[in-house]
Amino acid sequence: MMSDPKGHGGQPDDTPALRQLYADFKSNHLNPLWTQTGNLMPRHPMPRALPHVWKWSELYALAKQSGDLVPVGRGGERRAIGLANPGLGGVAYVSPTLWCAIQYLGPHETAPEHRHSQNAFRFVVEGEGVWTVVDGDPVHMSRGDFLLTPGWCFHGHQNVRDTPMAWLDGLDIPFSYTNDVGFFEVGKDGLSDDSTPDVSRSERLWCHPGLRPVSVLGRTVASPIGAYRWVHTDRALAAQLELEDEGHPGVVEPGHAAIRYTNPTTGGDVMPTIRAEFHRLRAGTATAPRREVGSSVFQVFEGRGAVVLGDATHKLEKGDIFVVPSWVTWSLQAETSFDLFRFSDAPIMERLHFDRTEVVERG
Repeated sequence: MMSDPKGHGGQPDDTPALRQLYADFKSNHLNPLWTQTGNLMPRHPMPRALPHVWKWSELYALAKQSGDLVPVGRGGERRAIGLANPGLGGVAYVSPTLWCAIQYLGPHETAPEHRHSQNAFRFVVEGEGVWTVVDGDPVHMSRGDFLLTPGWCFHGHQNVRDTPMAWLDGLDIPFSYTNDVGFFEVGKDGLSDDSTPDVSRSERLWCHPGLRPVSVLGRTVASPIGAYRWVHTDRALAAQLELEDEGHPGVVEPGHAAIRYTNPTTGGDVMPTIRAEFHRLRAGTATAPRREVGSSVFQVFEGRGAVVLGDATHKLEKGDIFVVPSWVTWSLQAETSFDLFRFSDAPIMERLHFDRTEVVERG
């Protein structure tokens, strides 16, 4: 390492000539590296995004109020309320790469069809009665379901019941916006298919354990499955904990079962920019503290517990949402049986080889 004989961090002496040089840099849209190395290349990630928790009880009340005051339809397109990370200057980004929102659809309302480059999904923490139509395939939305809308698929929603419904939306909007890759196109003012089948066409074709149609043997960029149903997720998590009870491997760590939703044509993530998982902790379980490059968002599906974000502990209950920015240490604590849905930007980080994880081993 080079020494600094002048004792001022390697910076040049402040002189009129230097000040003129900096003024000339500015007028020519230049910025010297030596004045900003610490910001551009820190010793470890220094995210502007902050760890934060949104309470479901407050989110739902505001969504319901918006349902009374704000129409849904062409122009506004969706009654979706984005979660704005308090460290990102007011933009509706939950992290620098991810967008998260509560979408609310009132009784017998229809959100018209459109499509966009951004990848999207829905996760339902409670409620029934909405069908999302993805490229003409009506998909029933119900509690615990994880539903995909890959980029550039036309999609709209209809609520056929007398009661409203709200759900979690996740997209890669910030990543798309930063990299100038976004396109948007309106579709039908209504829906291309307003039927309400119990099972979507994509499920009929793809959702048979261990089997895939010979008619579609190629790899697809995103998963062709429209809905990953709660009954299968629940059964898989319960089976992992049963195996643990019997002394067999299967859980991630003691008392912690987890599954990852996958693309059956590749075995990889459901979409190229978003990873989705579901975690279940036994009552009394605490996960090992860890930190990862990239950001994650969790929503509590059932139970009570807490998340430790850095040095702060936050109590959690059904529906609560929290964000873990890059390289922030986090761990979960289960007061009761504790179920959480998680999505992250891990596919981006892994594909670009920026991924890194540190886990604090328990003594």
